[in-house]
Amino acid sequence: MLTRCPITVFGEVLFDCFPDGTEVLGGAPFNVAWHLRGFGLSPFFISRVGADGRGEEIRSAMSSWGLDTSFLQTDLSHPTGRVRVTIADDEPHYEIVAESAYDVIQPPDCQRLPATGLLYHGSLALRHSASAASLAALKARHRGKIFLDVNLRSPWWSPQSVLPLVDDADHVKLNAAELALLTTDSPAEADVPSLAASLHCFARRHHLETLILTRGALGALFWSDGELVSVGPAAHTPVVDTVGAGDGFAAAFLLGLSQKWPLQESLEHARDFAAALVTRRGATIDEASVYEEFLASWSSN
Repeated sequence: MLTRCPITVFGEVLFDCFPDGTEVLGGAPFNVAWHLRGFGLSPFFISRVGADGRGEEIRSAMSSWGLDTSFLQTDLSHPTGRVRVTIADDEPHYEIVAESAYDVIQPPDCQRLPATGLLYHGSLALRHSASAASLAALKARHRGKIFLDVNLRSPWWSPQSVLPLVDDADHVKLNAAELALLTTDSPAEADVPSLAASLHCFARRHHLETLILTRGALGALFWSDGELVSVGPAAHTPVVDTVGAGDGFAAAFLLGLSQKWPLQESLEHARDFAAALVTRRGATIDEASVYEEFLASWSSN
């Protein structure tokens, strides 16, 4: 049985809009909250949508999935967020619509939120000062660990805005390209020894507890207390859509943190869940049985 470690998730919820006209619910924090709920947890999701049809659809989807909508705000001036997604060479490319409701998330009622447990957030929603200020207020009260999922989307970031978030965090997840953008001593493509040295320097510089570097089909590297753990790639699976795979990885790893699973075990579970996601279109799964199957296989190992 899973323990009930409180997890608070802050950030964007939006629609990924694909070239064929389909619109799929997305946004890294939303995806993470959705997966956590699928795994049987009850995360507190803090975001903002417009007073429009897309906002109503998000609220309805959350309710149907069992996600608490108490902290999903409605904005009368800004529309629900959208991202235009194109796929080239099996990689997603994003055109992120500006002036969205999640840019102006207002400070939540912190008295109704846990001050302990895990606090997860990304970096995209913090492109606007309003949402950034609301997260700062939330972090000022939080007494648990903070997990930062770096998502560098040009032109919506700068080292001056992201590196202070790294300093505030205990756990950080990024990819090799993002590591290279945030430091002067790490190439975007490097062998494991070179990446290990860069991870060590970055983690020490920012006083991190753990640092995760995802490498797509190559697996992941994990730094903790000076030690590096490498997780190889998952078994070959057909790639349909890589959008949201990193969010699935983050959610499964957060689950492991909340349940105090061994490090290697958590990383392997996160890798396998992310690999399963790329075989599907979109960043979320609305079949409870999929999550139940993963939990059953993990508990039997």
